[in-house]
Amino acid sequence: MTPAEIDALSEARHPDPFAVLGPHEGVLRVWRPGATAVAVVDASAWTEAMMRVTDARGLFETPTPEAGYRLRVTWADGAVSTEDDAYRFGPVLTPLDVWLLSEGSHLRPYEALGARPIEMEGVAGTAFAVWAPNASRVSVVGDFNTWDGRRHPMRLRRECGIWEIFIPGVTAGAHYKYELLDRDGHLLPLKADPLARASELRPANASVVAALRPVVAPSEARRAANAHGAPVSIYEVHLASWRRRPEDGHRWLDWDELADTLVPYAADLGFTHLELLPISEHPFDGSWGYQSLGAYCPTARYGDPDGLRRFVVRAHAAGLGVLVDWVPAHFPSDEWGLARFDGTHLYEYADPREGYHPDWDTLIFNYARREVRNYLAGSALYWLERFGADGLRVDAVASMLYRDYSRQPDAWIPNVHGGRENLEAISLLKRVNEVIGGERPEAITVAEESTAFPAVSRPTYAGGLGFHYKWNMGWMHDTLAYMSRDPIHRPYHHGEMTFGLIYAFTEQFILPLSHDEVVHGKRSLLHKMPGDRWQQFANLRAFYGFMWGHPGKKLLFMGGEFGQGAEWNHAQSLDWHLLQYPEHAGLQRLVRDLNHLYGRTPALHECDTSADGFEWICHDDEARSLFSFVRKGSDGLPRVLVVSNFAPVVHQGLRLGVPLAGRWRECLNTDSAAYSGSNTGTPFAEASTEPVASHGRPQSLVLTVPPLATVFFEWRG
Repeated sequence: MTPAEIDALSEARHPDPFAVLGPHEGVLRVWRPGATAVAVVDASAWTEAMMRVTDARGLFETPTPEAGYRLRVTWADGAVSTEDDAYRFGPVLTPLDVWLLSEGSHLRPYEALGARPIEMEGVAGTAFAVWAPNASRVSVVGDFNTWDGRRHPMRLRRECGIWEIFIPGVTAGAHYKYELLDRDGHLLPLKADPLARASELRPANASVVAALRPVVAPSEARRAANAHGAPVSIYEVHLASWRRRPEDGHRWLDWDELADTLVPYAADLGFTHLELLPISEHPFDGSWGYQSLGAYCPTARYGDPDGLRRFVVRAHAAGLGVLVDWVPAHFPSDEWGLARFDGTHLYEYADPREGYHPDWDTLIFNYARREVRNYLAGSALYWLERFGADGLRVDAVASMLYRDYSRQPDAWIPNVHGGRENLEAISLLKRVNEVIGGERPEAITVAEESTAFPAVSRPTYAGGLGFHYKWNMGWMHDTLAYMSRDPIHRPYHHGEMTFGLIYAFTEQFILPLSHDEVVHGKRSLLHKMPGDRWQQFANLRAFYGFMWGHPGKKLLFMGGEFGQGAEWNHAQSLDWHLLQYPEHAGLQRLVRDLNHLYGRTPALHECDTSADGFEWICHDDEARSLFSFVRKGSDGLPRVLVVSNFAPVVHQGLRLGVPLAGRWRECLNTDSAAYSGSNTGTPFAEASTEPVASHGRPQSLVLTVPPLATVFFEWRG
């Protein structure tokens, strides 16, 4: 070796350490800065031979052993370690991996990149591989090499820009990062692994070596539970604030405690799915997980990643699906994360008009770069395949679709055609949905998308984005605006409750009452309602009845089921003590009964996403703030009648035309005493049709409709 090469090793800037270290043409070279002596242990004869000191800074040489060997290293403090030499092992990546990664078509990049505990040549250790094409040197540093970037510089696979090394003796649980020099030789901040499978608990941010979990077998039962014709009622949860342990410093629950408490709670209330606000690793609690730096890494807040697998198993055993919030729209700029990863704008667009998100002070992924697209698509599949999640709710899709989203006129760059659509992001979303459809067809994807972008929930082969469902944000905003009005003003805003039916079947919708509606000064759902305490509860009960009767799958954020009074606070538990009061317990009982009615009644869910499942009875009774409609199942029969009264008066002798003659039995009344209502009307009574024409139908019913209430009737023949 030349003095210049030795200097480069000493200064951790040698571009190709594998070219000079390890066995080469009869000479074995070992670089151990901080060592005073190194001996070669012949694995076959168990003899030792001292290596010659070539440079006092840590370079040792000896003739290459004829058989396998290990190293016995004496350190300056007198400690002695026996270890294998990382530089005697060949490449980590297979030629197929290199080819697929270079062209951005590797379906499972997590099988090749990151830190993987494996065996090479019968030696246990960890294979590290990281994409950093513009770095001049990358080293693995960790608690196994005193965080010294001189100890384990990596090999560059130039054909794909990936650096790799197998480090013997490193096992699961080891903490590590990457130390990089940029293309000009400047040292960058230590970087966490973009494909880490585990991480330290914030505020620490080192990556943790973890085994790749086996594939969770696809389930036909879960496929049936996620189908369009199945009942889907989602309980949206922020795990850190759902429930805390006051007896233990108000800490949040771990995965096993959540499986013991959250799973049976949601199942008892009749929900079919849990939706978890982002559980990928994120540095800032106040982002609720939406500023993630762990696309492949469950947060350490709730324990180790295997706990998440156990949680999903427990949920499935209880009949609950698990949806995970997934955030491909942006990422935070923490220096130890993805930002300027190799000294260049590697993961993000370079131009801030494309790469900076003004709403969230975050960076935007470069959707045009094939390696970034592969990184994101692989992440989507990873949560479904390795943890058994039932689907992904994709955050902030609207911000991905449009280049001018939330930007001033001079702060965005048009696409190649001069338009505002982000063609690369659209292509990515289609690819993600196609990959999931091909590899995990039992899973679903849900778009949080607030614009009129067409065909979000249509298949890609039909020109759509390929999502299974889209949140109906328009319905949410319109109906909450109506419900927040004093009943005396509601007749002038009747259309806010009916407008959603004009477009209800243009997409496959979920009706969301989400976390975004109960924070940042918007008030809780209960306190959005007008009137005194009784009227607030009655309004909310009536609204829930209208929602559960309305076409579309259902989503309710935690706390809404029992009337949380305060706005949601991510840093503290829900106000569970409220359940000691009858109004709150009654509201919770109503949500349970609505879910069970929805689940057991095909007419309320089989045609949720089709116009065939809905028929108005009366949508224009503005003066009385009345709405009535029927729901139909796959047999086409209008088997359920829903009547909502959003006025604080009883409507006695109300005649409604109905499409089927016979008996109609009241099966749920939100004004029931069981829910702390006034118990107006006769619960579970039957009304028989009369041959009196009304609402364009030859037969009709005469009903008593309670104030501020929704009543369900089932046709009994």
